[in-house]
Amino acid sequence: MAESGSKKGEDDEVPGRVKDNMCQPCLDKDKQTVADKFCSTCNEFQCNECSNVHNMLAILKNHKLVSVKEAAASVSFKMKALDLCDEHQRSFEFFCEDEKKLCCSSCAIVNHRKCHSVVEIKKIAGKITSPSPTLGEKLKKAKEAAEIVAKHIRSSKDQLAEDIKEIHVKIRQMRDEVMRMFDDLEDSVNKRAETLQRETLENLTKKHAQNEKHLADVTSCLETIESIFKNGTPVQKYIAEHKMESNVNALCRNIKEECQNLETVNISFHFDETLKLPPLPITEYVPGQLLLKSNRQEDVNSVNMTMKVTPVSAIGLKKTEDDIDDPLYSGIDFLPDGRLMAVDNTNEKCLVYNEKLEKVGSYQLSYKPLSVVVVSEEEVAITSANIEFLHVSKCNEIRSSRTCKVKTKYDSICLKDDRQFVVGTYDEPRPVRIVSLTGEERDFDVNFPDKTYPIGSSASIYIKSSDKVVITDRYEHTVYIFDIKTDTKFVVKDDQIQQPCGAAVGPSDTILVCCPTTDTIVQISQTGQILSSYKLDMTYPFRVCVSRDKSFLVVTNNCVGNMKMQKFKISC
Repeated sequence: MAESGSKKGEDDEVPGRVKDNMCQPCLDKDKQTVADKFCSTCNEFQCNECSNVHNMLAILKNHKLVSVKEAAASVSFKMKALDLCDEHQRSFEFFCEDEKKLCCSSCAIVNHRKCHSVVEIKKIAGKITSPSPTLGEKLKKAKEAAEIVAKHIRSSKDQLAEDIKEIHVKIRQMRDEVMRMFDDLEDSVNKRAETLQRETLENLTKKHAQNEKHLADVTSCLETIESIFKNGTPVQKYIAEHKMESNVNALCRNIKEECQNLETVNISFHFDETLKLPPLPITEYVPGQLLLKSNRQEDVNSVNMTMKVTPVSAIGLKKTEDDIDDPLYSGIDFLPDGRLMAVDNTNEKCLVYNEKLEKVGSYQLSYKPLSVVVVSEEEVAITSANIEFLHVSKCNEIRSSRTCKVKTKYDSICLKDDRQFVVGTYDEPRPVRIVSLTGEERDFDVNFPDKTYPIGSSASIYIKSSDKVVITDRYEHTVYIFDIKTDTKFVVKDDQIQQPCGAAVGPSDTILVCCPTTDTIVQISQTGQILSSYKLDMTYPFRVCVSRDKSFLVVTNNCVGNMKMQKFKISC
C-alpha cells in the first residue's frame, strides 16, 4: 500500500496510461478498490459493495447511480468542502460578478440581491478550461518558497548536530585542561598547608611548654605550702603565706589569661566566588584563598556570658474604662532614658511607662499595631499595614509624625543602623527584609528558609556587632542564626526551646528568646549554644526587650485574664 501510494505521482505521468477511478468510501478507510459506479448526488465514485447502501436506505434511493464509463466525461473529483458556503454550508450555485464572490442560494438572496450581475455557475463554468495564470504563478512561487524553507530547516538541523558535537569536544578539552590545572593547584595548596601546619604546631608547642611550666610551678607551690603548714612553726607559716601571695597571684593571672585565650585552629581552603582560568600556570594564579582561621573556644568564654536576672517590679495589665478588651502588648522597647514604649494590639494604643513601670503616657492609634522599635530619643516606629512614626516627648506627650508606605506585610522590627530597619514578614515568601527609614525595601543576600510564616508564628532580630539575623520558628520549635557575611547559619533545636516567640539581643550580644510553653526566657550564644534558662513568674511569655545599656529587661505575656509585665535587673 505505502509503496503504491508513494509512486502514484510517477504512474500518473506515464503517457497513454488510463487512470482508474477508485472507490472513495474505500479510500477513506485506507483501502484501494476500483470504482464501478458514480453517484451524482453524493458526488463520488463507489464500488459495487459500497453503492449497494443506496438500495438499503430509503433516504438514498432517489440518488442517481451511473456506471463509471457514463460518468467519466462529466464527473468531478471530491471537493473536500471547497464547494460549500462557509456561512450556510450549502453548495455554491451562483457567482456575483460585481463583488467577485461565490454564492449559495441563501447568499444570493440575502447578501447579493442588490447586485446587478449574479449568474449561475454552471452557465459560466464552461469558459474556464485551465487555472488562471495569476493563480498558477502564485502557487509556483509559494512552492519555491516552501522548498527554500525546507532546505533551510534541513541545513539548520545539520548545523545544530555539528554544533552539539563541537560543544562536547570543547567541554572535553576544557575538562582535560582544568584537571591538569587542579593537579597543579593541589600540589601548590598542599605545600602551603603543610607550611601553615608546621608553623601552627610550633606555636602550639611553645604554648604547651609554657603551660607545662605553669603547671609545674603550681604543683611546686602547692607542695611547699602543704609542707610548711604541716611541719612549720606558726612564724614560718605566716612568713610563707605572705611571701608566696604575690607569686601565686601572678601565676593565677597567667593561667587565667591562657584559659581565656584558648583557640581552636582550623585550616580550610575556599575558592573564589568566580573561578577564572587564565593562561597562566596554576602556581602563579591560585583561584582561591588558603585561610588560617582561629576561633575562640566558646566552652570556656561562654561562662562569662551567662546571664543572671533579678526581679525588680511587676504589674498586672488590666482592661481600663476606655479599652475594648484585655490589653495585648504585641511590641515593647526601651527609650534611651530608660522609659518603656509599648503598643497594645487589642485596644490600638501606644503607651509610655517610667522606670517603675508606672504608666505616664498614652496615645490612641487608628490601626492595630504589631511591633515597635525606638528610632531615636524622641521617635519610635510601629509596624502595621505601613510603618508609622510617632514623636514621644520628654514630657510623655505622643503625636503622629509621619507614615512610611510599604508593599510587604511586616510584623517584628528592629534597627539595623541609623538609616535602616530589619523587619520580619508574615504571609510573604521572604521571612526577613531591610527597609530604610524612607520606605525603600530590599532583601538580604542570604538563603533564608524557603517558608512563609503566618502572622505571630515568627519574629526576627538583628545583631549589629556581628552582622547576624535571628529568626524564630514558633511551630518548628527552632531558632535560626544567620551570618550575613558568610551566608552560613546555625539551627538551634533543644528541649528548652518550645514555641519560641519574641526575641531580643541580650548582654554580650547573646540572644534572648521567649518560650511560652515552658514559661521561660532562654539565653543562646551566637553560635547556637544554650547558655541559660530562666523560669518566669508568668504564664505564656510573649515579648521581651532589653535596655540600651543591657542592664534591664522587660517581659510581657499573652494570657487572657492574667496579663502581666515584669522588669528584671541583668547581671553576669
